[in-house]
Amino acid sequence: MQGRIHSLESFGTVDGPGVRYVVFMQGCPMRCKYCHNPDTWEVNAGTLMDADYIIEQYERNKGFYTDGGITVTGGEPLLQIDFITELFEKAKAKGIHTCIDSSGITFNPDSPEVMAKFDKLMPLTNLVMLDIKHIDDEHHLELTKQHNKNILAFAQYLSDKGVDTWIRHVVVPGITDDEEYLYKLGYFIGGLKTLRALDVLPYHDMGKVKYEKLGIDYPLKDTPPMDKTILLDKKKAIIDGIKARRAELEKA
Repeated sequence: MQGRIHSLESFGTVDGPGVRYVVFMQGCPMRCKYCHNPDTWEVNAGTLMDADYIIEQYERNKGFYTDGGITVTGGEPLLQIDFITELFEKAKAKGIHTCIDSSGITFNPDSPEVMAKFDKLMPLTNLVMLDIKHIDDEHHLELTKQHNKNILAFAQYLSDKGVDTWIRHVVVPGITDDEEYLYKLGYFIGGLKTLRALDVLPYHDMGKVKYEKLGIDYPLKDTPPMDKTILLDKKKAIIDGIKARRAELEKA
């Protein structure tokens, strides 16, 4: 089986634990206003590659990946779930740690066919890095052109399946920095049994150059980068929500 690959990165250090071999998958149904990889949106673009080829490339430098592994990201990697399943089957046969960096947008608990594919993939997956864009559905739709119902359902599914989960959230001035919603995000993820880490990331505008090259209008051209000095306060609001939820669960 072949997958459509946007690019490969040999030594990723922010894509899961340790040094990672990172596979950027092509295609994404989300249209996040702050996306810095609009060149990954098109589903039928990219380079066709075999899973064996990716494993071979990993093996060439496997000495560097002793504490790492393979991460698939995108775009939205789970658009190509069959390919990822094959890739992870081959990776697990070699004892390689596997990670998916996803928005969760392709998850659909109402589809038996989709669920069968996720149920097949999850036992092959060591870690999911789930990027929750906004906890409020209306704001999520405005930000990404997609609803968040199935994304939140995916988070709960990972918890129920016992899959280690890292939550990522990008704080964008005036869009995702409201502390009421940050607290609600924390309250939600505080109920996940497999939550292992929380990455709160500051919005940056380094993607502007790509939009210019592609001739696409950058939606947040008037939005300044997130002030990192106040990022800790924003993260604290999420952590407060996590603590509140966990306190409730302990009393129950």
